[in-house]
Formats: sequence, structure tokens, C-alpha cells
Amino acid sequence: MANYTAADIKALREQTGAGMLDVKKALDEADGDRAKAVEILRVKGLKGVTKREGRSASNGLVAAQAGDGVGTLVEVNCETDFVAKGERFIALAEQVLAQAVASQSSDADTLLASSLEDGRTVKDLLDEANATIGEKIEVRRVARLESDGGRVVSYLHKTSPDLPAQIGVLVALQGGDDQVARDVAMHVAAFSPSVLTREEVPAETVENERRVAEATAREEGKPEAALPKIIEGRVGGYFKENVLLEQPFAKEPKKTVAKVLEEAGATLTGFARFRVGQ
Repeated sequence: MANYTAADIKALREQTGAGMLDVKKALDEADGDRAKAVEILRVKGLKGVTKREGRSASNGLVAAQAGDGVGTLVEVNCETDFVAKGERFIALAEQVLAQAVASQSSDADTLLASSLEDGRTVKDLLDEANATIGEKIEVRRVARLESDGGRVVSYLHKTSPDLPAQIGVLVALQGGDDQVARDVAMHVAAFSPSVLTREEVPAETVENERRVAEATAREEGKPEAALPKIIEGRVGGYFKENVLLEQPFAKEPKKTVAKVLEEAGATLTGFARFRVGQ
């Protein structure tokens, strides 16, 4: 029988994040040698990486860092909320975020290909974590905002007290102060705008909204003479719901976000919002 104790099993689980049964099998195969057991777990885990590629990684967390006019936001995914709230996964996400900041990455592919100080790429790092933890782990999205001479503020929101942040926001502003920047970031987290200005909404989307509005109004039996005004009103409602600057401000719904920014002497130049799995 292999020479190891319950303490060895516990220590190896904490070191690798592997399951109880996998740890015991590795220690048996390694005759109780923990260093060999780690290698066994890595080898067996890496063999399973390809098998896990088709699995869904819809849990995880968002992490952000902002300051000195630059902000970075990353979404790191795993398969289960059990792993998402584990110290090992959270530490991995922080390492990924730090590398995204250091490499100035603005997309996932660039980040995955970037090299850490030890020569491994971020993809190598994720593959190794995938192997030891036993779940599919991936970087889904990366955003980077800059505000030359202005400020970039980050905001993270927990949708559940026992999970890490599930919603992350960056906002870039010229003028204003940290308070208005944070208020707008919290608004973005809550109201999920899709674009900053209505000019960013694709023309085909606007035309489709007009068609739907007209068809709905006709189905409702609205007078023909009233259709143009009704259609414009409903398209305006679409902008009000999706365009950040036109949304009613969360803290003062009688004012738009644009009005609040104007009163604060601020100009919003960009934003990013991630929600895990969406």
C-alpha cells in the first residue's frame, strides 16, 4: 500500500485543485511521492484538455484594473460555480488580469499568445490549470480603454454574495471627477447599454425597429395618419433603452446620462461592460 496520509491528500488537493479520487490515484501510482503525484496529475489532466474543449464554460468571473487614464477588463470562464469561487481559480484570474495589463492586450487572442516572465504563454497557463482543476477554463473577452489626459474607472458587481464579481465595467471620461465616473459605471452595470451614441447603432437595426414598430401599430389598429409619429416614438424608445447617453440616469431618472455628464463638466469617451456568460 502506498505510503501517504490524509494530510498528504489534503495538501495535494490544495496544491493542484484536483479532485479527491484523482489525488488518491496519483499518490497510489507515485507510491506516496507528492512531487511525482503532481506530475502524474498534470500529465493525465493535459491529456484531457482536448476532450474538454467542447464543453461549456459559462461560469467564472470578471476582473478589472484601472488608473492613470488606462483600464483593463477580463472575463475568465470555467464550467461550475464551485470552481469559480475557489481560491485557485480566483488567483489564476488575477494572474491573467495582471498579464493583460502588462501586455496591453485589448482582445483575448493577443492575451493568450502573450508570454509570461517564465516563458509560458497565457494559453499554456490556462491549459495547465485546465489539467489540474479538471474543468474547461478560458479567457472569453478582454477590453482596454484609454483616456488621454482623462480618467478610466472600473466597477465590479457581485450578483451573488458567495460568488466573485459577475459584472464588470470600465468607463473613460474627460473632465468631471471620480464620483461621476463611478456613478456612470454603476449605471452601466445596472442598465446594460449596448452603445454609447445612437450613431453607433447599425442602420439595419434601426430600419428593423421601424418595420417592427409599423407592423405593431397597424396590428393594433392605429390610424394611418398617426403612424409616422407612433413609429418615431417607438424607435426613440429603442434608443432610450440601448444608447447609454440617452438612458434615464439610475440615480436621477428625470435626467439622461448625457445631461448628468454635461452638468458635471464631463465627456464620456467610451465604456465596456462584461457579464459572465452573456
